[in-house]
Amino acid sequence: GWGYQSERLNAALYLMFYCLFGSLPLLIVIFLFFNIFGTLHYELISWSLLDNNFIYYFMMFGFLVKLPMFFFHSWLPKAHVESPIAGSMILAGVLLKLGGYGLYRSMMIMMKSSLSMNFIFISISLMGMIYLSLVCLRQIDMKILVAYSSVVHMSIMLMSMMTMTVWGFYSGLIMMIGHGLCSSALFVIVNYFYERTHSRNILINKGMFYLLPSLCLWWFIFCSINMSAPISLNLMSEIMAVCCLLSWSKYLMIFLMLGVFFSSIYSIYLFAYSFHGKMSSLLLKIYPNNINNFVVMLLHWIPLNFLILKMDLFM
Repeated sequence: GWGYQSERLNAALYLMFYCLFGSLPLLIVIFLFFNIFGTLHYELISWSLLDNNFIYYFMMFGFLVKLPMFFFHSWLPKAHVESPIAGSMILAGVLLKLGGYGLYRSMMIMMKSSLSMNFIFISISLMGMIYLSLVCLRQIDMKILVAYSSVVHMSIMLMSMMTMTVWGFYSGLIMMIGHGLCSSALFVIVNYFYERTHSRNILINKGMFYLLPSLCLWWFIFCSINMSAPISLNLMSEIMAVCCLLSWSKYLMIFLMLGVFFSSIYSIYLFAYSFHGKMSSLLLKIYPNNINNFVVMLLHWIPLNFLILKMDLFM
């Protein structure tokens, strides 16, 4: 399999068991629907008869593991670290967003349960956003840091969708697209570091500005987008998410301020510690950046910044 360390077996087990046990309740609900109605077509199922909390939790559990929500996130850093760059890009850019799409479809058809139980998911996600932002500040492996930042952004997306407002769903959609592009680009750049230094340690990769100045620009751009700096889809989605959450409860203000502040701090930490500081003597013989890397970064950056000029696409 992929990976060069013994931890790849542990990562595979985490991924398999989390996805297996997360999907089992959802599979039970699907069998229940087919047993009652004889079909799985959305238009032919009477959802009002099934709108209760137990079915709602069973449906949500599979998608929350895929997202992943805080408390169900332990598999994600392990899977990212042991996967190749293509696997990390697909996992961050596509597969995690399938959980968000499943949540959207589930909440729309079980509106009563969503409105009565959403405070639980908002509380857990808010706590997880602050806690994992602090965890990011203690990481020295850049790939693990980017993986944890994915959970932080998905926590914000989940909270905005749980407000059950139109702006909340739009915010979740925009954040999934923006984060998918941004995190994919960050994983690509971390892989560029690894190809040249054979290490993802942020302390070994210090002083890269002197060796890879062109890559420094892209690293700064995507770290800025990761902290929702203007102009980017992440900024727009985060503004909409904060507005939705404050309209849902003004008591969330101080916690949202802390979460947004710490999520900005770890993005600054990621950029400053890798490209500034004293350069290691081990980094004197690395090959420079090439045009292929530039094209990959450009294809990530164009939709992230220019789709903000066409926001009606998401409405």
